Amino acid sequence: MKKTLFYFIALSFSLNGISQTYEFQTIKKIDATPVISQDQTGTCWSFSTTSFLEAEIIRTTGKKIDLSEMYNVRNTYPKKAWVYVMRQGKAQFGEGGLAHDVINSARDFGLVPQSVYSGKMPTDAIYNHTEMVSVLESMLKTYVANPGKKLSPQWKESVSAVLDQYMGPNPTEFTYEGKKYTPKTFMEYTKLNPKDYITISSFTHEPFYKPFLLDIPDNFSNGVFYNLPLDEFIQNIDNALDKGYTLSLDCDVSEATFSGKKGIAVIPDNEADEKAILNEIKPEKNITPQYRQSEFENYDTVDDHLMHIVGKVKDQKGNLYYIVKNSWGAENGKEGYVYMSVAYLRLKAISVLLHKDGLTPKTKSDLKI
Repeated sequence: MKKTLFYFIALSFSLNGISQTYEFQTIKKIDATPVISQDQTGTCWSFSTTSFLEAEIIRTTGKKIDLSEMYNVRNTYPKKAWVYVMRQGKAQFGEGGLAHDVINSARDFGLVPQSVYSGKMPTDAIYNHTEMVSVLESMLKTYVANPGKKLSPQWKESVSAVLDQYMGPNPTEFTYEGKKYTPKTFMEYTKLNPKDYITISSFTHEPFYKPFLLDIPDNFSNGVFYNLPLDEFIQNIDNALDKGYTLSLDCDVSEATFSGKKGIAVIPDNEADEKAILNEIKPEKNITPQYRQSEFENYDTVDDHLMHIVGKVKDQKGNLYYIVKNSWGAENGKEGYVYMSVAYLRLKAISVLLHKDGLTPKTKSDLKI
């Protein structure tokens, strides 16, 4: 009897060692605004980075301000159109963008609250840019074809008119909590400074500790990235979170083991575990800089989604995961969040945007910023 009992106890421990259903414990969660949905648009870049800016306002002032995501989108489309036309169609035009596009928009056009600019017409139930983008792209292709043999400068006004029709014209002056603002003076009220933010990344085809132009389709605005060794890239993400700074994350979510529905993002060591690892703890792949680079160069890692890192959790085995705020609605994942493993971040994170003071002293010194 004792031998039988011992056998079952040993078997139980053995099975638990092989697989365990996830149980998470929060290590750190930084205050952020509620999860919302980007609906049927490709504007994750604005939703994620606007959420990041909202968290920055909370961190620096304690105020919770719901900023307009679509104000940034409305002011970025003309820039994308300009690039497409001036490069004679040899550029990507679409709904995508990157975190620095929101920072650039704030720098050039300021910010406004969501209550002032929703970016949709009164008859629109949700955001849906499918028709608008199709109309704009058709127009731009006509301008590039230049059937009149001399491109009229009115094309820019035509693009703006379409944006006004679908999204509404830009506000120039508004009242918020009883005071009048322009978009520029409202940004001053938030205490945000676009010069405070930096994008870091990690790729071996460029020298470390130098700024470089990352060749990805959505980098239409030629944003600069600072290149770090992979371990140091992760160390800076951890340092920022430990010090109370959140980060805007650009990453690949095309993996079968990224589940917005379950709120889990992991990289199994064994491909046979692809389905099981979404529910049970399984060994994860060791991600080296060389493997990360090869997956980027063979198109297995692409920049297809931006989200907002706001903290960390750990499972019952002590494995760490990043709390990532998504923009697919609060009904998805873990109340709108995804728990992303360190392995997944090491492999699939294209870049992060953060406040310069979130960097480690070593990195700040090496980057000379």
